Amino acid sequence: MTDTTADLITPVILCGGKGTRLWPLSRSSWPKQFLQLTGPKSLFQETLLRVSDAKRFAPPIIVTNDEYRFIVTEQAEDVGCALGAVLLEPVARNTGPALVAAALHAAGDEGEASEKLLLVLASDHELQDDAKYKNCVAAAADAARAGYLVTFGIKPTKPATGFGYIETGAELMKGVHQVARFIEKPALAEAEKMLASGNFAWNSGMFMLRTDTFLSETKTYAPDVFAAAEAAVRSAKPDLDFLRLDEADFAQSPNISVDYAVFEHTDKAAVVPADITWSDLGAWDAVWKSSGPDTDGNVLRGPATVHDTHSALIVSEGAHVTVDGLDDIAVIASPDAVFVSRLSEASRAGDMVKTLSANPETSHLTETHLTCYRPWGGYSSVLSGDRFQVKRLFVNPGKKLSLQKHHHRSEHWVVVSGSAEVTIGDEVKILAENESAYIPAGAVHRLANPGKILLELIEVQTGSYLGEDDIIRIEDEFGRS
Repeated sequence: MTDTTADLITPVILCGGKGTRLWPLSRSSWPKQFLQLTGPKSLFQETLLRVSDAKRFAPPIIVTNDEYRFIVTEQAEDVGCALGAVLLEPVARNTGPALVAAALHAAGDEGEASEKLLLVLASDHELQDDAKYKNCVAAAADAARAGYLVTFGIKPTKPATGFGYIETGAELMKGVHQVARFIEKPALAEAEKMLASGNFAWNSGMFMLRTDTFLSETKTYAPDVFAAAEAAVRSAKPDLDFLRLDEADFAQSPNISVDYAVFEHTDKAAVVPADITWSDLGAWDAVWKSSGPDTDGNVLRGPATVHDTHSALIVSEGAHVTVDGLDDIAVIASPDAVFVSRLSEASRAGDMVKTLSANPETSHLTETHLTCYRPWGGYSSVLSGDRFQVKRLFVNPGKKLSLQKHHHRSEHWVVVSGSAEVTIGDEVKILAENESAYIPAGAVHRLANPGKILLELIEVQTGSYLGEDDIIRIEDEFGRS
Protein backbone atom coordinates (compact mmCIF):
# COMPACT_ATOMS: atom_id res chain seq x y z
CA MET A 1 0.00 0.00 0.00
CA THR A 2 1.40 3.40 -0.91
CA ASP A 3 1.41 6.42 1.31
CA THR A 4 -0.49 8.74 -1.03
CA THR A 5 -3.64 10.36 0.30
CA ALA A 6 -5.79 8.73 -2.38
CA ASP A 7 -4.77 5.26 -1.20
CA LEU A 8 -5.45 5.86 2.47
CA ILE A 9 -8.24 3.88 4.11
CA THR A 10 -10.67 5.91 6.21
CA PRO A 11 -11.68 4.03 9.37
CA VAL A 12 -15.27 4.38 10.55
CA ILE A 13 -15.66 3.40 14.22
CA LEU A 14 -19.18 2.75 15.47
CA CYS A 15 -19.25 3.81 19.11
CA GLY A 16 -22.80 4.03 20.39
CA GLY A 17 -23.50 0.64 22.00
CA LYS A 18 -24.18 0.05 25.69
CA GLY A 19 -22.88 -3.51 26.29
CA THR A 20 -25.47 -4.59 28.88
CA ARG A 21 -24.07 -8.14 29.14
CA LEU A 22 -21.01 -6.76 30.96
CA TRP A 23 -23.06 -5.26 33.78
CA PRO A 24 -22.42 -4.00 36.44
CA LEU A 25 -19.22 -2.42 35.08
CA SER A 26 -20.76 -1.54 31.72
CA ARG A 27 -23.70 0.86 32.10
CA SER A 28 -25.50 3.34 29.89
CA SER A 29 -23.44 6.31 31.08
CA TRP A 30 -20.07 4.51 30.74
CA PRO A 31 -20.46 1.45 28.49
CA LYS A 32 -18.24 -1.44 27.53
CA GLN A 33 -16.16 0.27 24.83
CA PHE A 34 -14.77 2.80 27.32
CA LEU A 35 -13.77 0.21 29.92
CA GLN A 36 -10.29 -1.20 30.49
CA LEU A 37 -11.34 -4.84 30.37
CA THR A 38 -8.19 -6.71 29.34
CA GLY A 39 -5.40 -4.14 29.57
CA PRO A 40 -4.42 -0.59 30.51
CA LYS A 41 -6.35 0.98 27.63
CA SER A 42 -10.05 0.91 26.85
CA LEU A 43 -11.41 -1.15 23.95
CA PHE A 44 -12.16 2.09 22.09
CA GLN A 45 -8.58 3.26 22.57
CA GLU A 46 -7.23 -0.08 21.37
CA THR A 47 -9.41 0.26 18.26
CA LEU A 48 -8.04 3.76 17.62
CA LEU A 49 -4.45 2.55 17.95
CA ARG A 50 -5.02 -0.19 15.37
CA VAL A 51 -5.79 2.48 12.77
CA SER A 52 -3.19 5.04 13.86
CA ASP A 53 -0.63 4.34 11.10
CA ALA A 54 -0.77 7.55 9.06
CA LYS A 55 0.82 5.77 6.07
CA ARG A 56 -2.15 3.41 5.83
CA PHE A 57 -5.10 5.19 7.41
CA ALA A 58 -6.72 8.61 7.31
CA PRO A 59 -7.96 10.05 10.64
CA PRO A 60 -11.00 8.01 11.70
CA ILE A 61 -14.66 9.02 11.59
CA ILE A 62 -16.43 8.22 14.86
CA VAL A 63 -20.19 7.69 14.99
CA THR A 64 -21.49 8.02 18.54
CA ASN A 65 -24.19 9.87 20.46
CA ASP A 66 -24.51 13.05 22.47
CA GLU A 67 -23.92 11.34 25.81
CA TYR A 68 -20.55 9.87 24.81
CA ARG A 69 -19.14 12.74 22.75
CA PHE A 70 -16.72 14.07 25.36
CA ILE A 71 -15.64 10.58 26.46
CA VAL A 72 -14.74 9.85 22.82
CA THR A 73 -12.61 12.96 22.39
CA GLU A 74 -10.91 12.65 25.78
CA GLN A 75 -10.00 8.98 25.30
CA ALA A 76 -8.69 9.74 21.81
CA GLU A 77 -6.59 12.59 23.17
CA ASP A 78 -5.21 10.33 25.92
CA VAL A 79 -3.68 7.99 23.31
CA GLY A 80 -2.65 10.78 20.92
CA CYS A 81 -5.07 9.90 18.10
CA ALA A 82 -6.41 12.75 15.96
CA LEU A 83 -10.00 12.25 14.85
CA GLY A 84 -11.26 13.08 11.38
CA ALA A 85 -14.84 13.71 12.51
CA VAL A 86 -17.27 12.83 15.29
CA LEU A 87 -20.83 12.36 14.04
CA LEU A 88 -23.55 12.48 16.70
CA GLU A 89 -26.60 10.28 16.21
CA PRO A 90 -29.64 12.09 17.65
CA VAL A 91 -31.55 8.81 18.06
CA ALA A 92 -30.46 5.17 17.92
CA ARG A 93 -31.21 3.60 14.54
CA ASN A 94 -28.70 0.70 14.39
CA THR A 95 -25.72 0.36 12.04
CA GLY A 96 -27.53 0.86 8.72
CA PRO A 97 -28.22 4.61 8.82
CA ALA A 98 -25.13 5.24 10.96
CA LEU A 99 -22.86 3.79 8.29
CA VAL A 100 -24.66 5.59 5.44
CA ALA A 101 -24.20 8.90 7.28
CA ALA A 102 -20.51 8.17 7.80
CA ALA A 103 -20.05 7.22 4.14
CA LEU A 104 -21.76 10.40 2.95
CA HIS A 105 -19.64 12.50 5.27
CA ALA A 106 -16.47 10.75 4.09
CA ALA A 107 -17.47 11.28 0.46
CA GLY A 108 -17.74 15.03 0.99
CA ASP A 109 -18.32 17.15 -2.09
CA GLU A 110 -17.77 14.14 -4.37
CA GLY A 111 -20.97 12.64 -3.01
CA GLU A 112 -22.04 9.33 -4.50
CA ALA A 113 -19.17 9.46 -7.02
CA SER A 114 -16.57 9.22 -4.26
CA GLU A 115 -14.37 6.12 -4.31
CA LYS A 116 -13.01 6.45 -0.79
CA LEU A 117 -12.27 3.22 0.97
CA LEU A 118 -13.84 2.73 4.41
CA LEU A 119 -12.83 0.21 7.06
CA VAL A 120 -15.81 -0.16 9.40
CA LEU A 121 -15.02 -1.29 12.93
CA ALA A 122 -16.89 -1.80 16.17
CA SER A 123 -15.41 0.13 19.08
CA ASP A 124 -15.72 -2.71 21.59
CA HIS A 125 -13.99 -5.72 20.02
CA GLU A 126 -10.62 -7.16 20.91
CA LEU A 127 -8.30 -8.51 18.24
CA GLN A 128 -4.62 -9.11 17.73
CA ASP A 129 -3.15 -6.59 15.28
CA ASP A 130 -0.64 -9.02 13.81
CA ALA A 131 0.49 -10.01 10.30
CA LYS A 132 -2.53 -12.29 9.77
CA TYR A 133 -4.92 -9.45 10.56
CA LYS A 134 -3.03 -6.99 8.35
CA ASN A 135 -3.12 -9.49 5.48
CA CYS A 136 -6.90 -9.80 5.87
CA VAL A 137 -7.28 -6.02 5.79
CA ALA A 138 -5.12 -5.82 2.65
CA ALA A 139 -7.16 -8.53 0.90
CA ALA A 140 -10.40 -6.82 1.86
CA ALA A 141 -9.09 -3.49 0.56
CA ASP A 142 -8.22 -5.04 -2.81
CA ALA A 143 -11.68 -6.57 -3.08
CA ALA A 144 -13.44 -3.35 -2.07
CA ARG A 145 -11.46 -1.40 -4.68
CA ALA A 146 -12.70 -3.97 -7.22
CA GLY A 147 -16.30 -3.08 -6.32
CA TYR A 148 -17.21 -5.65 -3.66
CA LEU A 149 -18.79 -4.96 -0.28
CA VAL A 150 -16.58 -6.97 2.01
CA THR A 151 -17.29 -8.40 5.43
CA PHE A 152 -14.80 -10.14 7.70
CA GLY A 153 -15.75 -13.69 8.67
CA ILE A 154 -13.99 -15.02 11.77
CA LYS A 155 -12.88 -18.65 11.71
CA PRO A 156 -15.05 -20.29 14.40
CA THR A 157 -13.37 -22.01 17.33
CA LYS A 158 -16.53 -23.52 18.82
CA PRO A 159 -20.19 -24.06 17.85
CA ALA A 160 -21.25 -20.68 19.25
CA THR A 161 -24.96 -19.90 19.19
CA GLY A 162 -24.56 -16.20 19.98
CA PHE A 163 -23.13 -15.20 16.59
CA GLY A 164 -24.56 -14.95 13.11
CA TYR A 165 -22.71 -17.04 10.50
CA ILE A 166 -21.61 -16.56 6.90
CA GLU A 167 -21.38 -19.43 4.44
CA THR A 168 -18.42 -18.89 2.13
CA GLY A 169 -18.87 -19.41 -1.60
CA ALA A 170 -16.48 -19.50 -4.54
CA GLU A 171 -13.15 -17.70 -4.31
CA LEU A 172 -13.29 -14.32 -6.08
CA MET A 173 -9.66 -13.35 -5.63
CA LYS A 174 -6.87 -14.32 -3.28
CA GLY A 175 -8.21 -14.49 0.26
CA VAL A 176 -11.71 -13.29 -0.72
CA HIS A 177 -14.84 -15.38 -1.35
CA GLN A 178 -18.41 -14.83 -2.40
CA VAL A 179 -20.98 -14.76 0.36
CA ALA A 180 -23.18 -17.79 -0.27
CA ARG A 181 -25.63 -16.80 2.46
CA PHE A 182 -26.00 -15.26 5.89
CA ILE A 183 -27.36 -17.38 8.74
CA GLU A 184 -29.10 -16.06 11.84
CA LYS A 185 -27.88 -17.13 15.28
CA PRO A 186 -28.34 -20.90 15.04
CA ALA A 187 -29.43 -23.60 17.45
CA LEU A 188 -26.57 -25.65 18.91
CA ALA A 189 -27.08 -28.66 16.59
CA GLU A 190 -26.96 -26.44 13.51
CA ALA A 191 -23.89 -24.61 14.82
CA GLU A 192 -22.12 -27.95 15.35
CA LYS A 193 -22.87 -28.96 11.75
CA MET A 194 -21.56 -25.66 10.40
CA LEU A 195 -18.38 -25.92 12.47
CA ALA A 196 -17.78 -29.47 11.23
CA SER A 197 -18.21 -28.45 7.58
CA GLY A 198 -15.41 -25.90 7.77
CA ASN A 199 -17.25 -23.70 5.29
CA PHE A 200 -18.78 -21.18 7.68
CA ALA A 201 -17.47 -18.17 9.55
CA TRP A 202 -18.73 -15.96 12.37
CA ASN A 203 -20.13 -12.64 11.20
CA SER A 204 -17.80 -10.14 12.91
CA GLY A 205 -19.60 -6.90 12.08
CA MET A 206 -16.43 -5.49 10.46
CA PHE A 207 -16.56 -4.32 6.85
CA MET A 208 -14.45 -2.87 4.04
CA LEU A 209 -16.27 -0.97 1.32
CA ARG A 210 -15.94 1.77 -1.26
CA THR A 211 -18.26 4.71 -0.71
CA ASP A 212 -19.71 4.80 -4.22
CA THR A 213 -20.48 1.07 -4.24
CA PHE A 214 -21.99 1.10 -0.78
CA LEU A 215 -24.12 4.18 -1.32
CA SER A 216 -25.39 2.90 -4.66
CA GLU A 217 -26.37 -0.48 -3.20
CA THR A 218 -28.02 1.16 -0.20
CA LYS A 219 -30.01 3.42 -2.50
CA THR A 220 -31.19 0.32 -4.39
CA TYR A 221 -31.99 -2.02 -1.51
CA ALA A 222 -32.73 0.37 1.38
CA PRO A 223 -33.87 3.65 -0.19
CA ASP A 224 -35.63 4.82 2.98
CA VAL A 225 -32.42 4.37 4.98
CA PHE A 226 -30.43 6.23 2.36
CA ALA A 227 -32.92 9.09 2.13
CA ALA A 228 -33.11 9.62 5.89
CA ALA A 229 -29.32 9.54 6.37
CA GLU A 230 -28.68 11.80 3.41
CA ALA A 231 -31.16 14.39 4.69
CA ALA A 232 -29.69 14.17 8.20
CA VAL A 233 -26.17 14.79 6.88
CA ARG A 234 -27.31 17.61 4.62
CA SER A 235 -29.01 19.38 7.55
CA ALA A 236 -26.31 18.53 10.12
CA LYS A 237 -25.06 21.32 12.37
CA PRO A 238 -21.52 21.72 13.74
CA ASP A 239 -21.22 21.94 17.54
CA LEU A 240 -17.70 22.54 18.87
CA ASP A 241 -15.69 19.63 17.41
CA PHE A 242 -18.77 17.54 16.66
CA LEU A 243 -21.29 17.27 13.83
CA ARG A 244 -24.90 16.82 14.96
CA LEU A 245 -27.00 14.87 12.47
CA ASP A 246 -30.46 16.35 12.06
CA GLU A 247 -32.82 14.62 14.46
CA ALA A 248 -36.06 14.91 12.51
CA ASP A 249 -34.50 13.52 9.34
CA PHE A 250 -32.43 10.79 11.00
CA ALA A 251 -35.43 9.56 12.99
CA GLN A 252 -37.23 8.79 9.71
CA SER A 253 -34.87 5.88 9.05
CA PRO A 254 -35.91 2.35 9.95
CA ASN A 255 -34.04 0.84 12.89
CA ILE A 256 -32.00 -1.66 10.88
CA SER A 257 -28.52 -3.12 10.73
CA VAL A 258 -26.37 -2.71 7.63
CA ASP A 259 -26.43 -6.52 7.24
CA TYR A 260 -30.21 -6.62 6.91
CA ALA A 261 -30.43 -3.39 4.94
CA VAL A 262 -27.78 -4.10 2.30
CA PHE A 263 -25.47 -7.09 2.67
CA GLU A 264 -28.19 -9.75 2.65
CA HIS A 265 -29.62 -8.38 -0.61
CA THR A 266 -26.70 -7.24 -2.74
CA ASP A 267 -24.90 -9.53 -5.20
CA LYS A 268 -21.68 -7.65 -4.44
CA ALA A 269 -21.24 -9.13 -0.94
CA ALA A 270 -17.88 -10.80 -0.34
CA VAL A 271 -16.21 -12.28 2.72
CA VAL A 272 -12.61 -12.50 3.87
CA PRO A 273 -12.28 -15.69 5.97
CA ALA A 274 -10.15 -14.37 8.84
CA ASP A 275 -8.19 -16.86 10.92
CA ILE A 276 -7.30 -14.20 13.47
CA THR A 277 -7.37 -13.79 17.24
CA TRP A 278 -10.65 -11.95 17.79
CA SER A 279 -13.34 -11.61 20.42
CA ASP A 280 -16.40 -9.41 20.66
CA LEU A 281 -16.05 -9.63 24.48
CA GLY A 282 -19.80 -10.04 24.49
CA ALA A 283 -20.06 -11.57 27.96
CA TRP A 284 -17.97 -12.08 31.08
CA ASP A 285 -16.84 -15.57 30.02
CA ALA A 286 -15.28 -13.97 26.90
CA VAL A 287 -13.44 -11.48 29.12
CA TRP A 288 -12.22 -14.39 31.26
CA LYS A 289 -10.88 -16.22 28.22
CA SER A 290 -9.15 -13.14 26.78
CA SER A 291 -7.58 -12.30 30.14
CA GLY A 292 -5.44 -15.46 30.24
CA PRO A 293 -6.59 -17.68 33.14
CA ASP A 294 -3.92 -19.05 35.51
CA THR A 295 -3.18 -22.74 36.05
CA ASP A 296 -6.37 -23.13 38.10
CA GLY A 297 -8.37 -21.42 35.37
CA ASN A 298 -8.85 -18.29 37.46
CA VAL A 299 -8.68 -14.61 36.53
CA LEU A 300 -8.55 -12.14 39.41
CA ARG A 301 -8.70 -8.37 38.98
CA GLY A 302 -8.81 -5.92 41.84
CA PRO A 303 -8.86 -6.92 45.52
CA ALA A 304 -9.71 -10.63 45.50
CA THR A 305 -8.63 -13.91 47.10
CA VAL A 306 -9.73 -17.43 46.16
CA HIS A 307 -9.21 -20.84 47.77
CA ASP A 308 -9.98 -24.26 46.30
CA THR A 309 -11.63 -22.45 43.39
CA HIS A 310 -11.31 -23.17 39.68
CA SER A 311 -12.50 -21.60 36.43
CA ALA A 312 -13.43 -18.33 38.11
CA LEU A 313 -13.52 -14.68 37.07
CA ILE A 314 -13.36 -12.30 40.01
CA VAL A 315 -13.39 -8.57 39.25
CA SER A 316 -13.72 -6.02 42.03
CA GLU A 317 -13.66 -2.23 41.97
CA GLY A 318 -14.18 -1.87 45.71
CA ALA A 319 -14.60 -4.46 48.45
CA HIS A 320 -12.17 -7.37 48.79
CA VAL A 321 -13.95 -10.37 47.28
CA THR A 322 -13.18 -13.86 48.63
CA VAL A 323 -14.39 -17.11 47.05
CA ASP A 324 -13.93 -20.52 48.65
CA GLY A 325 -14.59 -23.94 47.17
CA LEU A 326 -16.51 -22.91 44.07
CA ASP A 327 -15.91 -23.69 40.41
CA ASP A 328 -17.27 -22.06 37.25
CA ILE A 329 -18.16 -18.78 38.93
CA ALA A 330 -18.12 -15.12 37.98
CA VAL A 331 -18.21 -12.41 40.63
CA ILE A 332 -18.23 -8.86 39.29
CA ALA A 333 -18.29 -6.21 42.02
CA SER A 334 -18.69 -2.50 41.38
CA PRO A 335 -18.91 -0.02 44.28
CA ASP A 336 -22.74 -0.19 44.29
CA ALA A 337 -23.69 -3.57 42.76
CA VAL A 338 -22.45 -7.17 42.62
CA PHE A 339 -23.23 -9.71 39.90
CA VAL A 340 -22.75 -13.42 40.71
CA SER A 341 -23.30 -16.16 38.15
CA ARG A 342 -21.94 -19.38 36.78
CA LEU A 343 -19.10 -18.27 34.53
CA SER A 344 -20.41 -20.52 31.74
CA GLU A 345 -23.76 -18.72 31.91
CA ALA A 346 -22.48 -15.19 32.55
CA SER A 347 -24.21 -13.83 29.44
CA ARG A 348 -27.35 -13.77 31.61
CA ALA A 349 -26.14 -10.42 32.92
CA GLY A 350 -28.07 -8.92 30.01
CA ASP A 351 -31.29 -10.50 31.29
CA MET A 352 -30.53 -9.18 34.77
CA VAL A 353 -30.22 -5.67 33.34
CA LYS A 354 -33.71 -6.00 31.83
CA THR A 355 -35.09 -7.08 35.22
CA LEU A 356 -33.40 -4.19 37.03
CA SER A 357 -34.46 -1.67 34.39
CA ALA A 358 -38.11 -2.66 34.76
CA ASN A 359 -38.08 -1.79 38.48
CA PRO A 360 -38.08 1.97 39.25
CA GLU A 361 -36.21 1.29 42.50
CA THR A 362 -33.28 -0.41 40.72
CA SER A 363 -33.28 1.07 37.21
CA HIS A 364 -30.60 3.60 38.17
CA LEU A 365 -28.16 0.72 38.65
CA THR A 366 -28.22 0.06 34.90
CA GLU A 367 -27.77 3.71 33.94
CA THR A 368 -25.07 5.35 36.04
CA HIS A 369 -22.16 4.46 38.28
CA LEU A 370 -21.51 6.02 41.66
CA THR A 371 -18.79 7.92 39.79
CA CYS A 372 -20.06 9.93 36.82
CA TYR A 373 -17.69 11.53 34.32
CA ARG A 374 -18.18 14.93 32.77
CA PRO A 375 -16.13 16.88 30.20
CA TRP A 376 -14.61 18.90 33.06
CA GLY A 377 -13.88 15.93 35.34
CA GLY A 378 -16.66 14.24 37.29
CA TYR A 379 -18.17 13.39 40.65
CA SER A 380 -18.71 10.43 42.96
CA SER A 381 -21.76 9.99 45.16
CA VAL A 382 -20.70 9.47 48.77
CA LEU A 383 -23.90 9.65 50.84
CA SER A 384 -27.50 10.68 50.27
CA GLY A 385 -30.71 11.16 52.23
CA ASP A 386 -34.16 12.71 51.79
CA ARG A 387 -32.92 16.31 51.81
CA PHE A 388 -29.15 16.06 51.53
CA GLN A 389 -26.47 14.60 49.31
CA VAL A 390 -22.68 14.42 49.65
CA LYS A 391 -20.45 14.19 46.57
CA ARG A 392 -16.73 14.16 45.80
CA LEU A 393 -16.07 16.48 42.84
CA PHE A 394 -12.89 16.36 40.76
CA VAL A 395 -12.06 19.01 38.19
CA ASN A 396 -9.24 18.60 35.67
CA PRO A 397 -6.56 21.32 35.40
CA GLY A 398 -7.73 24.26 33.30
CA LYS A 399 -11.37 23.09 33.20
CA LYS A 400 -14.48 24.76 34.57
CA LEU A 401 -18.09 23.83 35.16
CA SER A 402 -20.92 25.76 33.55
CA LEU A 403 -22.12 29.07 34.95
CA GLN A 404 -25.32 27.83 36.56
CA LYS A 405 -27.93 28.09 39.28
CA HIS A 406 -30.34 25.78 41.11
CA HIS A 407 -33.91 26.46 42.15
CA HIS A 408 -34.25 23.89 44.94
CA ARG A 409 -30.87 23.31 46.56
CA SER A 410 -27.98 25.09 48.20
CA GLU A 411 -24.40 23.81 48.13
CA HIS A 412 -21.35 23.87 50.39
CA TRP A 413 -17.93 23.30 48.82
CA VAL A 414 -14.85 22.27 50.82
CA VAL A 415 -11.55 22.08 48.94
CA VAL A 416 -9.62 18.86 49.67
CA SER A 417 -6.69 19.32 47.27
CA GLY A 418 -5.68 21.77 44.56
CA SER A 419 -7.03 25.30 44.18
CA ALA A 420 -10.54 26.38 43.21
CA GLU A 421 -11.75 29.50 41.47
CA VAL A 422 -15.26 30.08 42.77
CA THR A 423 -17.74 32.51 41.23
CA ILE A 424 -20.86 33.42 43.27
CA GLY A 425 -22.88 36.22 41.72
CA ASP A 426 -20.44 39.05 40.95
CA GLU A 427 -17.77 37.80 43.38
CA VAL A 428 -14.81 35.68 42.25
CA LYS A 429 -12.39 34.21 44.80
CA ILE A 430 -9.66 31.58 45.02
CA LEU A 431 -9.97 28.83 47.60
CA ALA A 432 -7.03 26.73 48.83
CA GLU A 433 -7.05 23.41 50.69
CA ASN A 434 -9.39 23.28 53.70
CA GLU A 435 -11.19 26.46 52.63
CA SER A 436 -14.88 26.49 51.81
CA ALA A 437 -17.70 28.38 50.11
CA TYR A 438 -21.49 28.46 50.48
CA ILE A 439 -23.80 28.83 47.45
CA PRO A 440 -27.41 29.61 48.37
CA ALA A 441 -30.30 28.37 46.25
CA GLY A 442 -30.89 30.59 43.24
CA ALA A 443 -27.37 32.09 43.24
CA VAL A 444 -25.54 32.12 39.90
CA HIS A 445 -22.23 30.31 40.43
CA ARG A 446 -19.34 28.53 38.77
CA LEU A 447 -16.43 26.29 39.82
CA ALA A 448 -13.12 26.24 37.94
CA ASN A 449 -9.66 24.74 38.36
CA PRO A 450 -7.04 27.39 37.52
CA GLY A 451 -4.16 25.22 38.69
CA LYS A 452 -1.89 22.54 37.25
CA ILE A 453 -3.07 19.62 39.41
CA LEU A 454 -6.43 17.92 39.89
CA LEU A 455 -8.90 19.87 42.03
CA GLU A 456 -10.79 17.72 44.53
CA LEU A 457 -13.53 18.97 46.82
CA ILE A 458 -16.45 17.76 48.88
CA GLU A 459 -19.86 19.10 47.92
CA VAL A 460 -22.75 18.96 50.38
CA GLN A 461 -26.16 19.62 48.81
CA THR A 462 -29.24 20.41 50.88
CA GLY A 463 -32.75 21.18 49.70
CA SER A 464 -36.18 19.90 48.76
CA TYR A 465 -35.06 18.48 45.39
CA LEU A 466 -31.54 17.28 44.54
CA GLY A 467 -31.94 15.87 41.01
CA GLU A 468 -29.34 16.57 38.32
CA ASP A 469 -32.05 18.17 36.19
CA ASP A 470 -32.22 21.11 38.63
CA ILE A 471 -29.35 22.79 36.81
CA ILE A 472 -30.01 25.96 34.85
CA ARG A 473 -26.93 26.46 32.67
CA ILE A 474 -26.37 30.08 31.72
CA GLU A 475 -23.00 29.72 30.02
CA ASP A 476 -21.00 26.62 29.19
CA GLU A 477 -17.77 26.03 27.25
CA PHE A 478 -18.98 22.54 26.31
CA GLY A 479 -22.10 23.74 24.50
CA ARG A 480 -24.61 22.47 27.08
CA SER A 481 -26.25 25.78 28.01
